Amino acid sequence: MKTRKIGALVVSVVGLGCNNFGRRIDASATAAVVNAALETGINFFDTADVYGQGQSETYLAHALGNRRKDVIIATKFGNEMEGQGKGAQPTYIRLAVEASLRRLETDYIDLYQLHKPDPAVPIADTLGALDELVKAGKVREIGCSNFSASQLSAAEAAAIAKRTESFVSVQNEYSLFKRDDERDVLSECERTETAYLPYFPLASGLLTGKYRKGQPLPEGTRITTGNKWLTDENLNVVEALIQFAEARGHSILDLAVSWLLRWPAVSSVIAGATKPDQVRANVAAAGWRLTDDELAQIDMLIAANQSQPASN
Repeated sequence: MKTRKIGALVVSVVGLGCNNFGRRIDASATAAVVNAALETGINFFDTADVYGQGQSETYLAHALGNRRKDVIIATKFGNEMEGQGKGAQPTYIRLAVEASLRRLETDYIDLYQLHKPDPAVPIADTLGALDELVKAGKVREIGCSNFSASQLSAAEAAAIAKRTESFVSVQNEYSLFKRDDERDVLSECERTETAYLPYFPLASGLLTGKYRKGQPLPEGTRITTGNKWLTDENLNVVEALIQFAEARGHSILDLAVSWLLRWPAVSSVIAGATKPDQVRANVAAAGWRLTDDELAQIDMLIAANQSQPASN
C-alpha cells in the first residue's frame, strides 16, 4: 500500500470511510470490515461523531482494540448530535472532543475535522479552540470538511494572523460525477499544501459497476429508483466508462479510485464498505496509473453523456 501525507500524518492512499458503522452494519460486521482493512494495508479510518449518533466511533474503537496505535483515526464534529449540541463554538468543541475521545477509547485523535462551516462563529475562534486541543495533546492535526476555496483561504489567513494551528486537510465531495472542486478548491489545496480527501468517491456506488442501464437495481443497495444519480445520462456514462476500463484490463472501480489519486493533493480515497470483499476491491483499485491521454479520453466520454445532478 502506498502512502501520502496529511500534515505530519502518513496515511494509506486508500482509507476506510466509517459512515456505514452503526447505520447499515452492526458491531460484528464492522469488526469484519475493519479487520479486512488492516489486513490489506489500510491505516486510515475516517469517521464522525454523527455517524450512527456516536455508534460509528464506538464500533470502530471496539473493532480496533489494542491496534489503535497502529492506525490513523480521523473524526469530525459540528453537525448536530442529539443531546449534545452542534456548531464550531469553542465551548462546544471542548465538549465534542471529549465525547469523541470517550467513544473512540483513546486519549488522542489524529485528525480532528470541522464537519461543515459555521457562519455564526468567526473561523479564528474555532481555530483558537482547536489550537488548544493540539497543544494539550488531544489532537495531532486539524482539518475541515465542505469548505469552499474562499473559506479555506480565510481560514489560512486567520491562522497566520492569530498564530494558531491551521487546517492541514479538507474533505469535500468529489468523484467522476461530482467535479465542482476542480474549479478552485484543488488548486487552492496545491497552493497551500493542504491535503484533499474526497468523500463519496464512488458516487454512492454508481462507480462500482453494480448499477447498469436497462438492468434492475440490486437488492439491498442504498440507491433506489428515483435517486438523483440514476439518470439516463449518468447510466450512459457508466456504460462508457465500463467499456473504457475493461478494454484496458481494469474495472470501473479501478478507474474511479485511480482517477482521484492522479491529483497530487489527494492524500487518501476514503471509500465506505459494508463487507470485507468491498474493502479488498477498493484497495486493489488504486493500482492503475492513468496516462494524460487516458485522462483526456475520460473527460470526453463524460462530457458527451453527463448531466450532473443537483447537490443536496
